[in-house]
Amino acid sequence: MTHEGRHHHAVRGGRLVAVLILNACITIAEYIGGFLSGSLALVSDAGHNLSDVLAIGLGYAGEKISSRPPGKRFSFGLKRFEVAAALTNALVLVVIAAWILREAALRFFHPSPVNAAVMLPIACIGLAGNLASIIILARDRARSLNLKAAFMHLFADTISSVAVIAAGIALVLTGLPIIDLAISALIAVMIAAGATGIIRDAARIFLQGTPPHIDPAEVLRDIASTRGAESVHGLHIWSINSSEVFLSCHICASGADTDRLIRSVNRMLEDRYGIRHTAIQVETQQICSFEGDNCCR
Repeated sequence: MTHEGRHHHAVRGGRLVAVLILNACITIAEYIGGFLSGSLALVSDAGHNLSDVLAIGLGYAGEKISSRPPGKRFSFGLKRFEVAAALTNALVLVVIAAWILREAALRFFHPSPVNAAVMLPIACIGLAGNLASIIILARDRARSLNLKAAFMHLFADTISSVAVIAAGIALVLTGLPIIDLAISALIAVMIAAGATGIIRDAARIFLQGTPPHIDPAEVLRDIASTRGAESVHGLHIWSINSSEVFLSCHICASGADTDRLIRSVNRMLEDRYGIRHTAIQVETQQICSFEGDNCCR
């Protein structure tokens, strides 16, 4: 890793630690406030904040471990660890959402009073902390699926904090505890919905699917239209983390300067698709085991 890359990892790591400490404090405050006020919505928000703490902790570990250089045993390094951490975070969110829904259902049949005078100030503290956290991570969220997962935790929790404050105000005006339960259920649904996108992206990377922003058919046509290429087969496009895309293929060419052809294809792939990691095999006769009309004859 370059000096600039190490610097960016260090900066992101420092931001994750700051957000981790901030959210741990919010979690403790909201749990205590939820217990004293009897508000399931506030306890739910504390549970969501606890998931933030887990997400950011795993995110910090992911940033540290995934930045390690490649070695003989791990030739790609440990970059996919960030995806494993992001998937773990998303699964934790699903479990927390299920727990909140269960508690809301139980309290619907056995309602208990909620002290809005205690609930509201704590909810406001939680909102302020979450706003500060998303501002800290906003700049780097697109750099890593892991940071994106942590940011989604914080963004969803900011929205849930607003909902808890709204529930507290409604409780003051109406005195109906069912409002607290309704907000809790809404938070749970929001948590589960936010987790599905992370699970889908992580699963695609683990299953070596093509990144969604790349059309394999278009890539194949562009390679085949490169000067000197007659046809293309054995095309594979995948990623090992949220940012690095890899490609391998076989190109049929007759009488072409193979080095020039490979350089042209690599330049095109980087310019049009941002693909910098390639393994290209140029063939002048059928030497591969691929079957079909697009193999060299």
